[in-house]
Amino acid sequence: MLQGEYTHTIDSKGRLIVPAKLRESLGDKFTITRGFDGCIYAYADNEWEALKDRISKLPLNDARARSLTRFFIGGASEVEVDKQGRILVSPTLRSHAGLVKDVVSLGVGNKVEIWSLEKYNEVNAQSFENIENVAESMLEFGFTI
Repeated sequence: MLQGEYTHTIDSKGRLIVPAKLRESLGDKFTITRGFDGCIYAYADNEWEALKDRISKLPLNDARARSLTRFFIGGASEVEVDKQGRILVSPTLRSHAGLVKDVVSLGVGNKVEIWSLEKYNEVNAQSFENIENVAESMLEFGFTI
C-alpha cells in the first residue's frame, strides 16, 4: 500500500525525485497520468493495467466515457526511474498539475498523487476544514471509521 507525504522539488528539465518508500511499491517503471483536482496520478504496472481494463469496458457511444478515456489514457506516459531516483515528467503533465518548483508526492493506497505544493495546500485547506462532514457523508457508501 502506498502511503506517506513527501515534499521535494522538480528541476527546470522536469525531473522529479520519487521518494524511495514510494519507489518500493511503484517499481523502476510505472505510469503517470492526469489526476483529478489538478494533480498527477502515478500507478504501478498492475494498478495501471487494472484501471485501463476498467476504462476499456466503458461504452464508446457515451461521450462521458470517451472524455474519461481521453483524460486518463490520452494523458498517460510510462516513466523510468533514473540512477538518481528521478523521473521525467512531460510538459503536458507538468502544465496540468502546475508543477514549477515545490512538489508534494502523496501515497494514497493504490496510487501516488503528485501535486504542486501551492495547489496541495489550497485543496487541503478546503477539504480538511470540513473533514468531519466528509466523513459523515461516506456513510452513503457504507463506509465507517
